[in-house]
Amino acid sequence: MAPVVGIVGTGAVGQSVAAALVAAGLPGRLLLVSRRPDQVQGLCADLQDLAHTARSRSLIEAGEVDDLHGCDGVVIALRSDFTNTARRDIRRGGAAANAPAVGELARQLRGYGGTVLVVTNPVDVMARRFADVSGCSRVFGIGSNLDSARYRILLARYAQVAPARVCGHVIGEHGDRAVVCASTTTVDGRPIAVPVRTIVADLQQRPALIRTGIGRTRYGPAGAVLSTLRKALGLVDGVEELSVPYGDVHLGIPLRFTGGEAVPALPPLTRSERLCLDSAASSLRDAYAQLPALPERIAT
Repeated sequence: MAPVVGIVGTGAVGQSVAAALVAAGLPGRLLLVSRRPDQVQGLCADLQDLAHTARSRSLIEAGEVDDLHGCDGVVIALRSDFTNTARRDIRRGGAAANAPAVGELARQLRGYGGTVLVVTNPVDVMARRFADVSGCSRVFGIGSNLDSARYRILLARYAQVAPARVCGHVIGEHGDRAVVCASTTTVDGRPIAVPVRTIVADLQQRPALIRTGIGRTRYGPAGAVLSTLRKALGLVDGVEELSVPYGDVHLGIPLRFTGGEAVPALPPLTRSERLCLDSAASSLRDAYAQLPALPERIAT
C-alpha cells in the first residue's frame, strides 16, 4: 500500500515539496495542513490537476493537525510571518519566530510514531526543538543532504565529470558552519584533491544566487525531501545526510537506510574536519539555548 504523507505549511517550500511528491506518485494520499484555509484549498485543487495530468495516483486533500497521527510520514515546512534582516547566519534569522510554531506543533504530535522530516529553518535547531517537545524518535532535519548535493554538483563541474560520479558529504550545520568532508571525497571511487576554499565559497554563494533570482530556495529542498522519504519509508535503501542527535545537539551526518531503518555512517574525519564539526556543534548548542522558552499550558 502506498504511504500516507502529511505536509504542514503551504508556502513556497511546502508547495514545491507537495508538487514533487505528487509528480513522483510517492504518496497514495497526501494531506495538506495550513493555517490559511484559502491557500490549502487552492493548492489541493492545483495538485489534483497535476496528479491527473501526470498520471499520478496520489489523492490530495486538506487536513487538520490531528489527522497527521494517521500518516506514515510528516513534512514540516511551516514558516511564521517575519522579515529576515540577518546578514550572516541567514538561516538562523527565523529561529525566534519559527520556534514557537514548531514547538506547538510538536506538542500536538506527541506520541506520533511515524517519520518526521523538518525543513523549517534553522533546520538543525528546529529538528531538535521538535524532537525534544514531541518525544518522537524518528525526526530528521533536511539540510545537509541539500548541501551535499550542491557540493557534488560544484565539484563535478570543477572536475568536469557527471555529478553521479562524485561521492562526498557535507556535514555539520546547514548554513555557514557546514563541514566539507574533503578527505574522503572520491570521483569514480578514487580520491580527488578538493579545492576546499573555492568549493566552500561557491557553496555559501549558491543560496544567495537562488534567492536573488527567484526569492527563495524551494526545489532543492523538495528534491531532498522526496529522496529522504523514499529511504525513510523503506521504499529504497541508500544514504542521506540528515540532521539527527549528535551528542547533545542535532546536526547533519550521513545515515545509511536499510528497510527504512537508519544507522550513522559518518566517514573518517581529519583532525581539521573534526574540529570544524565540533565548532558547528558548539555553535548550534548556543543557538538552541537562545530559543524562546515554550509557554506553559494552563490546565482547563
